[in-house]
Amino acid sequence: METTCRYCLVALLAGLVGCASYSSESTPLRGAATICEEPRPQICTMEYLPVCANLRDGSVNTYASGCSACSDLRVVSWVEGECPE
Repeated sequence: METTCRYCLVALLAGLVGCASYSSESTPLRGAATICEEPRPQICTMEYLPVCANLRDGSVNTYASGCSACSDLRVVSWVEGECPE
């Protein structure tokens, strides 16, 4: 049982390492942003957890989720919550 739990912990940590984040003054978003990585998602669940995405042209746009934001090739990164108006 202990060995199984160790493998679960290793798998969990490996999954968490895959989420990259950064903080940069060059983006209009405040705080640590999650960077969209390749390959981009092609299918996302229908959940509404709004995120504010930083687009390549420097603008921002609200998406339904981080997955739906990163499925758009124009998106560089996102933070939780809707974009300020």
